[in-house]
Amino acid sequence: MKSHFQFSNQQRNGIFLLLVIIIIGQCIYWFAPNSFANSNKDVVKNQQQLDAFKKELDALRLVEIENSKPKIYPFNPNYITDYKGYTLGMSNEEIDRLHKFRESNQWINSAKDFQNVTKVSDSFLAVISPYFKFPSWVTNPKPKPSYHNNTYSNSNSNKPKTYAQKIDLNIATASQLKKIYGVGDKLAERIITYRNKFKGGFVSDIQLSEVYGLSPEVIERIQNDFTVKTPRAIKKFNLNTATRDELVTIQYIGYEVANNIIEERTLREGFKSLDDLLKVEDFPIKKIEIIKLYLYL
Repeated sequence: MKSHFQFSNQQRNGIFLLLVIIIIGQCIYWFAPNSFANSNKDVVKNQQQLDAFKKELDALRLVEIENSKPKIYPFNPNYITDYKGYTLGMSNEEIDRLHKFRESNQWINSAKDFQNVTKVSDSFLAVISPYFKFPSWVTNPKPKPSYHNNTYSNSNSNKPKTYAQKIDLNIATASQLKKIYGVGDKLAERIITYRNKFKGGFVSDIQLSEVYGLSPEVIERIQNDFTVKTPRAIKKFNLNTATRDELVTIQYIGYEVANNIIEERTLREGFKSLDDLLKVEDFPIKKIEIIKLYLYL
């Protein structure tokens, strides 16, 4: 028993120090309790500040996400490309329906037309239709009576005008063109601007299809009262003898298409018709009538 209660000086000092630390800790706990309470309050307060900071960060993150979304500007739905349709959220089937409709040379003139053609949902239409922008002659058409009573109409509107009665398209003024139903200031200006691109003006009425914004219906109305009477002089080439360098001088024919034309001509031992060009690889089919102006057999 005696050995159990015998300690060295170092051991006694350690026991004494331990007792002092315990006593000091008890004193602090009993005589300074507010220190622990304040510490807990500070933790709660810091947590509240941290939560508020997190909410502010989340709000800023949402604003940044909203700002990073692609902005939509007004556009004409008749000219939606594959990429434009994809960014708008259209499916491949909806984009293909639109392109097939436009390839038939038809036009969309309202949001309802767009939905009927593409079969998009009502909710999707409600989102994008406010951005549709149609030509002014579609959204604000001129009164029809002004068309039937324009200066160039005969007393019998059903009777077509003769060649002599029509006005030369190469000398027509903007004010004369604007008398046609569907032709406003912008379209009249575009027609004259296109005409002035070439010294001598138009070669043929078919070139009206090159003017941006002119629909087939409006072109037909223009041709009722106007025609090209003084076509500009152009150089024509024999399709069966033209060289590559001669072919590339024709509008819409590049070197690749010119080479394809010559290869097809060689295989056929000569073209029998200008329409045979439609069978040439990569030929710009939609521009065939313009290209034919520069060729003969």
